[in-house]
Amino acid sequence: MTAFDYSASPIPIRDDLPAAHRDAWQWIASPGAWWTGAERVAIAEEVRRAGDCALCRERREALSPMGVSGEHDHAGALREAAVDAVHRLVTDASRLSRTWVEKTLAGGLSDGHYVELLGVVVAVVDIDSLHRALGLRLEPLPAPRPGEPTKQRPAGAREGVGWFPTLDKDAATGEYSDLYPKAPQIPNVIRAMSLVPDNVRMLKKLSTAHYVPHTIVAKVAAETGRAISRSQIELIAGRVSARNECFY
Repeated sequence: MTAFDYSASPIPIRDDLPAAHRDAWQWIASPGAWWTGAERVAIAEEVRRAGDCALCRERREALSPMGVSGEHDHAGALREAAVDAVHRLVTDASRLSRTWVEKTLAGGLSDGHYVELLGVVVAVVDIDSLHRALGLRLEPLPAPRPGEPTKQRPAGAREGVGWFPTLDKDAATGEYSDLYPKAPQIPNVIRAMSLVPDNVRMLKKLSTAHYVPHTIVAKVAAETGRAISRSQIELIAGRVSARNECFY
């Protein structure tokens, strides 16, 4: 069976969506900068387990998640700090803090490991949320691909924006010159995962399919090629962001 077959969808699905989803699944299954393909698929599995995790549910209902201890319901393939990071990102992202990040890094994750993990979480949540909205079964996770992480870290990444080093526009040159759109300003939401440049590339690919291309985000009168107007797109995006308690 073809991966991401949307023939059972209750509404028509543009061809660019399944194409982007297949690319994302191949990307998740492949070794990254800091995680192997098997570990990246394990991260994706934890994304799906987080919704039924009893500890996550108890923390989500607590005044402060830091006041609830216990063990996550997990598959056992990842270290404790990685499991906690995935589950917190999925279930309670609006209450993450620098203190929690520092504790996570102290648990054995480097900043590169964390940012790459975040990229996998974003891709799986993005795709799975669409499936749930359409009433479709979730796509089976991909089989891991062999190979070792590259351990490649952008030399130009600097502290100053958010909790992790990022590449600013001037540093995104050479092999990283494709990361950012040709615009006067680069939104921090795009820069946020640039410590792992492939995260930004996948984010752009999925955002182009699910939302609009980064190059026209600030051009509200630009043609989007969508079935609804740009005003309707932004109304839905704003409502979803508010319901998800998005920082932005």
